[in-house]
Amino acid sequence: MTDRRLWSYKDIAAHIRVQPDTVRSYRKHGLLPEPDHVEGGKPFWYADTIRAWVASRPGNRARKGE
Repeated sequence: MTDRRLWSYKDIAAHIRVQPDTVRSYRKHGLLPEPDHVEGGKPFWYADTIRAWVASRPGNRARKGE
């Protein structure tokens, strides 16, 4: 089942337990995948896109409660 909800910087930050500015920095440095959707100049990503990105990040490790 695919998760088609769109996530903002704030949603991504909550998912990976960092501040939204950290996620913005990831994008600025090319570490975040290209947005799936841009609305009014604001980028959004599908939840599945972010989950796949998180799983492929270097140093990824299983976290308790996930």
